[in-house]
Amino acid sequence: MQYRKFGKLDWEVSALGFGCMRLPVLDGKRNCIDIPTATRMIHSGIEGGINYLDTAYTYHDGESEKLVGDILTSDHRRKVKLATKMPSWLIKEKGDFDMYFEEQLGRLKTERIDFYLVHTLNLAYWENLLRLGVLDWLQRKKDKGYIGAIGFSFHDEFPIFKRIIDEFEYWDFCQIQYNYLDIEEQAGLSGLKYASERGLAVIVMEPLLGGKLAVPPPAIQSIFTTADRLRSPVDWALQWIWDQPEVSVILSGMTSTLQVKENLECADRSKVGSFSKLEGEVIRSVQDAFYQICPIPCTNCQYCMPCPHGVNIPLNFEVFNRGIMLDDIKSMKYTYGELDAAERASACQHCHDCEDKCPQRIPISDWMSYIHEVLGESRIYSCEEQPPRTRTS
Repeated sequence: MQYRKFGKLDWEVSALGFGCMRLPVLDGKRNCIDIPTATRMIHSGIEGGINYLDTAYTYHDGESEKLVGDILTSDHRRKVKLATKMPSWLIKEKGDFDMYFEEQLGRLKTERIDFYLVHTLNLAYWENLLRLGVLDWLQRKKDKGYIGAIGFSFHDEFPIFKRIIDEFEYWDFCQIQYNYLDIEEQAGLSGLKYASERGLAVIVMEPLLGGKLAVPPPAIQSIFTTADRLRSPVDWALQWIWDQPEVSVILSGMTSTLQVKENLECADRSKVGSFSKLEGEVIRSVQDAFYQICPIPCTNCQYCMPCPHGVNIPLNFEVFNRGIMLDDIKSMKYTYGELDAAERASACQHCHDCEDKCPQRIPISDWMSYIHEVLGESRIYSCEEQPPRTRTS
């Protein structure tokens, strides 16, 4: 395992961090974690050198924190820094800060959170939390030793990211979505550099864009073969990020023991300045190709779920995107038809509740209608007709 500087803190973090958001589950139920497999995976990751373990209040409907608390032996706990997150959208009054924090300490079976993040910040959440005194609360918890380092995860535009950093001088780190397709999305490259320049450690989430970069379509995979070095698509995506000195750690939400093994091997090879000029050109060609064929920027983060009307929003997006990217609408029509009627895009009632929760600012209701027309009826897909990539308000 390679280790990297963690901002201004006197500590080095493993190049790879273990994200506990996409652990293996039973019967497709998010709150039913496959405990034996997940335990083996996390223990294997720690034994392989991972020293940063990331979870959150809502991951796996609350079961992720409980699992982590249950399986971290005293020896494993000494080897890792434990990170979890304040559910910022659930904070309605000042007393909620302590209520959720105490619940998290109980779930995690610990008296101290090494790294505590304000989760999924956007402008609305930030202004509400400021009004309720979140900064004073965070500083008090840190001064009393309940929190080791203070950070935030982010899903909005760069000016908001910059404002959040500038309005609190005691941030230790931040977590941003960043990969070779998201250079200008959300905080993006500008945010990466801005945070690093101000001494914050930068944690990268969604390095594989919800798995889309792990299994690219054949046309894109063929681009990778033009390089002078053989890499898997996963290795291409991870090494491109690790090549950048501003990055402290990459979080991977792994779902199998094989993924843990492969990602540990990738992390062992990680290095700043490892990309050749030709490899950089290959990534630029892949970026251009992806932008042309992937219509919906969904990362399967599940923040839009559950839908009050039962629609499986991420699954509909996945089916549609795959059909377009692989040029196989016929198969995707069949897959869509096999979904339960309540899960299909056609069940959308256009209540728009999901759209305020979407980190990617996707106009979900518009897409649901369009997906059903393409996959459930007779409309022919046309990129000229597609709804906007992101919401404008």
